[in-house]
Amino acid sequence: MTHHDNHSAAEAGTFKIGGDLSVNRIGYGAMRLTGSGVWGDPDDRDGAKKVLHKALEMGVNFIDTADAYGPETNENLIREALYPYPSDVLVATKGGHVRDGDKNWLTDGRPEHIKESCEASMKRLGVEQIELYQLHRPDPDVPYEESIGALAELKSEGKVRHVGISNVDVEQLEAARKIVQISSVQNRYNITERDADDLVDACERSGIAFLPYFPLATGDLAKPGGQLDEVAEKHGASAGQVALAWLLHRSPVIIPIPGTSSVDHLAENVAAASISLGMNEMRTLNAA
Repeated sequence: MTHHDNHSAAEAGTFKIGGDLSVNRIGYGAMRLTGSGVWGDPDDRDGAKKVLHKALEMGVNFIDTADAYGPETNENLIREALYPYPSDVLVATKGGHVRDGDKNWLTDGRPEHIKESCEASMKRLGVEQIELYQLHRPDPDVPYEESIGALAELKSEGKVRHVGISNVDVEQLEAARKIVQISSVQNRYNITERDADDLVDACERSGIAFLPYFPLATGDLAKPGGQLDEVAEKHGASAGQVALAWLLHRSPVIIPIPGTSSVDHLAENVAAASISLGMNEMRTLNAA
């Protein structure tokens, strides 16, 4: 890969989450720093800590985690690796998704659960305030407004600085915004899965950060001779790098959060910040 040496996440520019938390536009999703099935500690804990250190060295200053990753082990690892956090580093976490003993993912959006989860995350991360706290997933058994109300209370108590939501649609975003300022939305979105297009546009109109997870998925688009492959070849880049560059060009509010447990792959992701796609290339990729 030509796009590999000494690149910094800062090359993609910055975005101010909530109007005041300035982050470089390639973040890091820490979910991968767990055992298989997002359960327990990673096999190589020291290696995982190295990846976190390296991310900061490369200018990544937005790290996304959740209490359900591990569960709890991911937040503990981040604290162990990075505490005390540099003042320009934003560690965002989430609550409302829980795991049972069989490793299943369940939802718990009850206000009392969200408040307890937030306080437990504060302790694990070692902070007096979580700068960005996100509802991980709406709970079908709890009125959405009640879950969001709990986030609003956490914010008014100063335990949370900015509120985010995740795995939502435009209607849920609008409902949440009537209750509390929403500073970020995190949904699955990438060059091959664009169901959230209208959500991205809604976020852009309102200056809300959009955090696409699984940002590297390229599916069939990456096959030899395909549009993505051709653009990648022209830039001496990988299909994944072009997929990240596409996200950065798609909207100025997008902050991709690719996750990896490898330092080399991290460097490759960060290098995508320096790929400049022309209008014709964006047109080609948009039509792909």
